[in-house]
Amino acid sequence: MNYVTLGWIDLAIAASLIFIHGVASILFHLGIGRQLVISATRMCLQLGITGLVLRFVFSQNNPLWLLVLGTFMVMFAGYEAASRQQNRFTGKWTFSIAASSIGLAASIILLLALMVIVKPEPWYTPRYALPFFGMLLGNAMTGVALGLDTLTRTVKSERLAIETKLALGHTFNDAMRQTVRSALRTGLMPTINAMAATGLVSLPGMMTGQILAGTKPVEAVKYQILITFLIAATTAAAVIMAVLIARYRLSDNRQRLRLDRFVVKQDKTRG
Repeated sequence: MNYVTLGWIDLAIAASLIFIHGVASILFHLGIGRQLVISATRMCLQLGITGLVLRFVFSQNNPLWLLVLGTFMVMFAGYEAASRQQNRFTGKWTFSIAASSIGLAASIILLLALMVIVKPEPWYTPRYALPFFGMLLGNAMTGVALGLDTLTRTVKSERLAIETKLALGHTFNDAMRQTVRSALRTGLMPTINAMAATGLVSLPGMMTGQILAGTKPVEAVKYQILITFLIAATTAAAVIMAVLIARYRLSDNRQRLRLDRFVVKQDKTRG
């Protein structure tokens, strides 16, 4: 079965639909028009460059190029997760926590998928490794960003309650227990909701893409189930690592709450 190719005119028609956002911004004074144009342009450029890079990497089939591109993807995911924080840790701690948690979790789950479950020949075949890795990173990035933001926001708003518990003799882990739970729940909830809606409310991108490319629906469903479980595992591992490392960073060896270790991101919309 051949898939239907798209021309530039087809893409231009699809792009014109984005003006719905622009009309909404003007009518309701949302102030997102400039951001919308930048985001749409950035998306097109990024995907275009990605397509060229993937074509090159696929043709080489070299694990070294896979490692280089994977490292870049991890660094960018860490940067994006860190940039979404209202309260960032001083120095490079926020980026380091996000990038290390996302990268480690995604890499371990990817290796498991490629070497134990899918088993392509060779196991590092970019056609399988890069799409899987990208989906794992994207979802883990969202979870980590939400988890870290919830943790630091809650710590700041509940400072008095936490310090009161510490003054009464509770350990730092006990004083932070409810805050950590809230951060983990927030970070994991999007993945849980997505799993619950898959198949009934939405047909996921991987499954849809395979069907459009001519894959049998049953095989597409199998791959979608696989990637969904891989995403859930990666997100859980990354969020847990990030939140626990951040919790450790908010304390010291004297069991004190160290709010001086993060700075509040300035709101550029003010003034």
